[in-house]
Amino acid sequence: MEIIRFLDQSEFIDDYRILEFRNFPSGRYYRLEILFTDQSILHAREYLSPSERNYAYHWMNKNKKLIIRWDNSPHHPAIQIFPHHKHENEKISESQELTLKDVIAFIENRLHSMQ
Repeated sequence: MEIIRFLDQSEFIDDYRILEFRNFPSGRYYRLEILFTDQSILHAREYLSPSERNYAYHWMNKNKKLIIRWDNSPHHPAIQIFPHHKHENEKISESQELTLKDVIAFIENRLHSMQ
C-alpha cells in the first residue's frame, strides 16, 4: 500500500499504527496514528470515493495539546474556501485541500526547522 511505503520512508516518523483500513468497491477508508520523532502525534482519517472525500488530520504535541487540525467537515460555511479549513491556536482559518502526504510534509518541515 502506497501510504505505508510513504510512512516507512520518513526520517521524522518513529512509529505508526493502522487503527482501521477498509477497501470498498468504489473507495477506501483509513484511520492512522503516527508518532513523530519529537513525540508529537498525528491522528489521520480519510474516506475517499469517486464522488466524495472526507478527511481530518489532527496533530498534537506530546502532551496531547492540539497544534493544528486540518479538515473538510462542513461546519464553518463562512470560510472562503469552504469546507477546507484548519484549527490552530483556537483560531479557525482557511486551508487548501490537503492529503496525508501534504500534512506529513508540513510536519516534517516544521520538525526540520526546529532541529
